[in-house]
Amino acid sequence: MSSELVLLVMFSGLVGLLLTGLPLAFVLGSLALFFTVVLWGPAALTVTVLNLYDTMRSESLLAIPLYVMMASVLQRSGVIESLYNAMEIWSRRLPGGLAVGTVAICTIIAAMTGIVGAAVAAMGMLALPSMLRRGYQPELAIGTICAGGTLGILIPPSVITIVYAVTAQASIGQMFIAGVVPGLLLASLYIGYIVLRSALNPSIAPRPTDDDEITWAMRLGALKSLILPMLIIVGVLGTIYMGIATPTEAAAVGVALAFVSALLERRFNGELITGVALDVVKVTTMILWITIGARAFVAIFTGTGGADFLLGFIQDLDTNRWLVLAVMLAILFFLGMFLDEIGIILLCVPVFLPVIDFLGFDRLWFGILFLVSAQMAYISPPFGYTLFYMKGVLPAGIGMGTVYRAIIPFMLLQALGILICAMFPELVLWLPKSMIQ
Repeated sequence: MSSELVLLVMFSGLVGLLLTGLPLAFVLGSLALFFTVVLWGPAALTVTVLNLYDTMRSESLLAIPLYVMMASVLQRSGVIESLYNAMEIWSRRLPGGLAVGTVAICTIIAAMTGIVGAAVAAMGMLALPSMLRRGYQPELAIGTICAGGTLGILIPPSVITIVYAVTAQASIGQMFIAGVVPGLLLASLYIGYIVLRSALNPSIAPRPTDDDEITWAMRLGALKSLILPMLIIVGVLGTIYMGIATPTEAAAVGVALAFVSALLERRFNGELITGVALDVVKVTTMILWITIGARAFVAIFTGTGGADFLLGFIQDLDTNRWLVLAVMLAILFFLGMFLDEIGIILLCVPVFLPVIDFLGFDRLWFGILFLVSAQMAYISPPFGYTLFYMKGVLPAGIGMGTVYRAIIPFMLLQALGILICAMFPELVLWLPKSMIQ
């Protein structure tokens, strides 16, 4: 059987089994086992096991449960609620102030936790009822939360970034720092859009009329809620940037500071510990099972000559390298409609990186474009994860049709963000180049 036919059968089987609704991890793992036995016999499974064992021994993967733990503790400790209350006090007089403040809080949450679900769930419960009560257009309120929540993919410390870096065999620290400026760029695009649209049409984001109730003493007092988040951000990102700690060591610092926050907020109890432990087990197990299945599947893809076939096909094309890059990003966006981002990373990165090297693009720069594409996938219908996080907190009377309409302008802003980062690579590269190694 030729390698081209094997690849066709493999990917046809992948698509067919995914359409049945089976979990991605077990689809990939079962296909890998089947093709290993068929192509090379049962003895070849020994090589698969040794390869997976080597993957699971990676110290870099240890950062994943630590960052998940940090995110879970912060979500349950009351820190996010305090941040939102401060934001509501300070941003109320801006055009679209509550929506602007929500993006700002999502940015801070992303820099503290790196988990998309944490920001979307928290802001869905806190910010959405507040904005709707003030008369905000539901599409603007929902789109703001969905888009702001996805900043956790790009702004460090991001669990998705760790998975990408481990898969691409890139520096996690450099990937973290490279995501800072593009993440802030996207947040700025969201805020600019909200302010401009609210200024042109004030009816979609009415301003409050009870300003006399908010004193400067209340505003200044609310700033104390920023102390703990800033300490956590500096403790994690600052130690990585200054070369004091590795990303895994910085994750341990973040966990310690998160537990200190829970103690100061008087939320440290048995219920918190139990909930955090369950969150860590569920998320980490899901990621590792997908990692195991995808690594085994990609090993078959490489072993049958798939990577060489794709690279040869690209080399034979007489076309502009930027067009090839655009097609690759479009493929990522399409896959994001049906697969989760971790699965896309584990499947596509080993295939795409040789092509990126051949085209002469910077791997770190491409990694950030990849992650912004993952942000688009997180809010793309019909199966974007953020849409389902939001569905769980929608009030009665608002359906998924409203959610789908809400995310369209923010997806266009994310596409603009990809275009800006592609046109100006130094936006991505200058900060990691200045890191202390």
